[in-house]
Amino acid sequence: MTNLRQRQQDILEFIAGFIDGHGYPPSVRDIQEGCSISSTSVVDYNLEALSKMGYLKRSKEISRGIELVGHRSNKTRIPLLGSVSAGQPLPVFPEDHRFLEDNSIEVDPSFVEQQSPVFALHVKGNSMIDALIKDGDYVVIRSQEHAETGDMVAAWLIQEEETTLKRFFPEGERVRLQPENSSMSPIFVDAHNVQIKGRVVGVLRKYK
Repeated sequence: MTNLRQRQQDILEFIAGFIDGHGYPPSVRDIQEGCSISSTSVVDYNLEALSKMGYLKRSKEISRGIELVGHRSNKTRIPLLGSVSAGQPLPVFPEDHRFLEDNSIEVDPSFVEQQSPVFALHVKGNSMIDALIKDGDYVVIRSQEHAETGDMVAAWLIQEEETTLKRFFPEGERVRLQPENSSMSPIFVDAHNVQIKGRVVGVLRKYK
């Protein structure tokens, strides 16, 4: 990188560190703030220069569409399928593009070492706050159709066509979907009205 200006070297190092730390590329404003640059137009100018020199690839149509050439993250990408309610049930997997435009997220490879697939969901609500899952977090779900008593699951309510994130407690002909929030009451549903979509195996948090 001897042909680069100091600012351009700083930008490349910031992008690499941001990707390794967050699992997704920085925005232009992230770079501006992280490298103490006067304006986003200066960042854009330098990104274009770095792209022409072959250090990175850019897709201006995609938010955070920056790819470092030759940079390998120590993480694995899994699908981000949408949102899940950790409060009252919500319609399953509504459109939500606030994390990555290509609807995927990077996680530690240990999450995908087993044969059954995993996916991520964006948490809406605070009913699982006592389990250290809060509004805005991302849960990693291992896809499976069964659950043990007390498992934290993404449960599909068939008649309501809604999904929710709760603890699973089968109680005869009904199921108790228990929040992890002492101020909230459980949801009771007919056992035939519940399908397990997966079990929570991890939580990711994006810090501002």
